Formats: sequence, structure tokens, C-alpha cells
Amino acid sequence: MWKVLASDGLDEAGAALLRGEEGIECEVASGMSPEDLLKVIPNYHALIVRSPTKVTEKVLDTARHLKIVVRAGIGLDNIDIDAATKRGIVVANSPSGNVVTTAEHTLSLLMALARRIPQADTSVKTEKWDREKFVGTELYQKVLGVIGFGKVGSVVAKLAQGLSMHVMAYDPFISKSVAVMHGVELVSLEAIFKRADFITLHVPLSDTTRHMIGKAQMAQMKRGVFIINCARGGLIDEKALCSAIVSGHVAGAALDVFEKEPPKGSPLLQLDSVVCTPHLGASTEEAQARVAVDSAQQVIDFLKLGVVRNAINMPSITGELLQMLRPYIQLAEQMGKFQVQICEKGAQEIALQYFGELTHYDTKLITAAFLKGFLSQIIDDRMVNFVNASRLGEERGLRIVEQVSNAPVDFASLIKTVVSANGAGGERHEVSGTIFGKEDLRIVYVDGYRLEAHPFGQILFLKNYDRPKVIGNIGMILGDAGINISRMQLGLEANSKEALALINIDSPAPEEILGKLRTHPDIISVRQLKL
Repeated sequence: MWKVLASDGLDEAGAALLRGEEGIECEVASGMSPEDLLKVIPNYHALIVRSPTKVTEKVLDTARHLKIVVRAGIGLDNIDIDAATKRGIVVANSPSGNVVTTAEHTLSLLMALARRIPQADTSVKTEKWDREKFVGTELYQKVLGVIGFGKVGSVVAKLAQGLSMHVMAYDPFISKSVAVMHGVELVSLEAIFKRADFITLHVPLSDTTRHMIGKAQMAQMKRGVFIINCARGGLIDEKALCSAIVSGHVAGAALDVFEKEPPKGSPLLQLDSVVCTPHLGASTEEAQARVAVDSAQQVIDFLKLGVVRNAINMPSITGELLQMLRPYIQLAEQMGKFQVQICEKGAQEIALQYFGELTHYDTKLITAAFLKGFLSQIIDDRMVNFVNASRLGEERGLRIVEQVSNAPVDFASLIKTVVSANGAGGERHEVSGTIFGKEDLRIVYVDGYRLEAHPFGQILFLKNYDRPKVIGNIGMILGDAGINISRMQLGLEANSKEALALINIDSPAPEEILGKLRTHPDIISVRQLKL
């Protein structure tokens, strides 16, 4: 008898599915304290949680029979994934059940903002009848700019088109063919700022997207623009937004998420033209039911059939083969993260070629690992895993090519990846990697340069002229800033007298230091990568 605990409650549809399955016993609890969880978790094989339950290393140490933890939703911040992985416990989530309800909430906020519905409601309930104060804005034939055209963004676009809005989308990893299929205009971020009457955000929060809408970006926007955020707090610089609204440049904002939640003391709460909700994007009865059923089915499939879906820390592969291919899986994922960060434009095609001993195995999992690494930098990394990486890439218009080759190479096995940007004659990057010994990951070719780089941590990707003192000057600039170089790998192009350097540093280089490097006469380009 498999025993399943849902420690944060579970919609009846999911609970009924588990209880109706032969060989499974389900217990649904709510408001369980950490102490109570520690007492009971040794009895269970599967755990379904929402955000309140903290699945800590201590809990996992105690859970001697636990096989799988499923998050009924997207976020995994409350689960110690590394600790679970070390103990062979699968961690999975339910990433798609909230898509429609989040998109609908976005449209609800957009309409409430345009017609000033919350303010008018408050006015009437205080026995006022100030109709002239609440003259709104039509959505008909207005321009909606959708930043991030993933699952939620595409549904928002479809709903907005039903209101006769013209939809523009910005997403560097969406092809024109995908945009045409959805009937939207694919444009640059600057075009959205200049032309959109309403702007809505649907991107993950990362180092590159934090405060992607700040003072400079709002200054580029049309006067009177409205901004909606149902994605992640931190995408918008809230201080800059407040100033832009007070000045009248931004007409108003609708926010379901904040940098700090709850947003106590935020000046945005004092502005009449700001509509706020307490992170309700996924809060509908239907969404809760879908997520519960999906989570329950994942547990059933895993416990009874050994099938893993939406796994975060485990690929679909036998244990014996996984042990053999694990270093190459890890290498491919790091190469994916590397490739996406050196591409300046959106990718149109990703080609992977396998050489040597790897040609004797099914390489689909390694390809999925590369795509997982690549897409995790542009999609919310909680949404991407080994199971869905290929599908998510195809949904975003990526052409994925996988080949095996019997051509001789300098290594026992080699993974070669080529990422081509949108458009004819566009950007193209070729990166190859291998394993030294049994588990030592290396990038050995980058755009024709031969080197032996460690694909981990903070890396400066630097191209320079091959002249005396260049490396010394780089070291001095970093050393004066207190930045330690842990490793440095150099590759030389003899014909062009240009060199490529991959410099592993112990801490991120501030923008000021990157600026000094970029303006050095012997340095062609500098990019900071985080692997």
C-alpha cells in the first residue's frame, strides 16, 4: 500500500482521484506544523505540497520512505531540491494548470485599470456619485504590448484580440512564424515602449529581467501608458513606477505581484491610479482543481508505473544508463546555459551533433539537457525540465536538429552544438564540449577557438587582439577591483591575430569594471556569463 500525504490541503477532485486508486492510501491535512510533519512524514511514500509546507533537509532526512514530492503549482522555493536529489527523491511540479486563470486575471486587471472600476466602486459605496471623475479608456483598437510570449502571454494575446486590440509581442526567442500563427506583431522592446497603450509582463524573474522596466524604459513609453504585471514582483522598479505615475507620464498600473509581499508601506498603495490584488493570478476554483488532479495523477503514475512527468531533478531514464550518461547530461545543460548567454539575438535553430562513444546510446536525454539549460535562461526555470524542454523549444519556434556522426574527433566522445539566430546571415555560435577522465566537464571549442574551459560559475567571455600585455592589463583591472581569477583559458586565431578568453572569476564583475574592459583598446568585446 502506497501512502500519500497532501500536507497543505488538496482540492477534492485530486483527493478523490488518489483515494479511488487501488493500492494507494491518501491523507489530506491542512495547516500542519513543521513539528507535526516531522512526526508523520516517515510513514509516507509521496508528499503533495503547496507553498506553506517547507520541505527542508531535516524533513527529507526523516522521510525514510519518501519517493516523490510534488508541488501542486509552479513555485519550488519551499523545497530543498538539492537535498532531495542527493536522497534519490524526485521533485516535480504542476506548471500548466494555472496558465488560463493567470491570463484571465491579467485581462481583468487591464479592464479594471482602463475603466477605473475599483475606484468607482469605492466611490459609490461611500454614497458618492462622481461620474465625471471616472471617465475611462476604451480597449477597442488600442495597442497591447505583451512582453514575454510564452504560455500565459500567448493566451493573454488571444483574449485581447477578442476585444479588438492590436497585439504586439516582444520575445527574442519566438520566431516570426510563431507570431504569425498567433496573429501578433513581433517587435523589439523599444517598439513596444514607443507604440503600446497598455503593456503587460509575462517573463520570469532573473538577474537579466530584474527591473527590466525602470526609469529609462518608462521614459521611452508613450505618455499615458498603462502597465500590468501578473508575472513576478521585481520585474518593475517600483520606485521608478511611482515617480512616473505621479508625474503623469504613466497613467496607471495594475499589480498582482510586488517586490516584497505583502507590500506594506509601499507608496504605490497610496496612488489612486494603481489597482492592486494580493497575488491572485492562480486563485480560481477551476485552476485549483486542475492543479490538484494533475498532481495526484503524477503521484499515481510514478508510484504505480514508474513514470516521471514534470520532474525537476530526474530525467526519464533507467538507473544504469543514467549513471553512465550523467556527466554528459550535466555537460550538455551547462553548454545550453553558455550558448544562450553568448547569443545576442533570438535563436532560430539549434543543432546538436554527437561523436565517438556517445553515438552508441540514445542521445535524446542529452539533447533535452542542453535545451533545459538553454531555455531555463529565457523561460521561468521552474517551468523547464527534462521532460518538457523539447516541446517548449518547439512551441517557441526553435528548429531542433540532432545528429550522430562517425567522423573521427580528438576525444573519446564529443558534443557539438550550433545555435543560429533569426534571419539569413544572422548570428551563429558553435560550442563543443567533452568529459576529461570520468566526470571532469570541459568546453573545448568556441567559435573555432580551441581551449579547455570549466563551464561553471561566473565567467568573463572576452575577445581581444593578440598583443603583448593584454592579459596582464585584464588581470590588473580585475585585481584592482578585488576580483580574483580562479581559472583562465585562452584560444588563439592565428590568421586574424584575435584571441578568445574564458575567465572564471570568484565574484561578479560590476558594470563599472565591465565598462573599463570594454573601453580598453585591445579588447574587442566582453560579456559576463553565469553558469
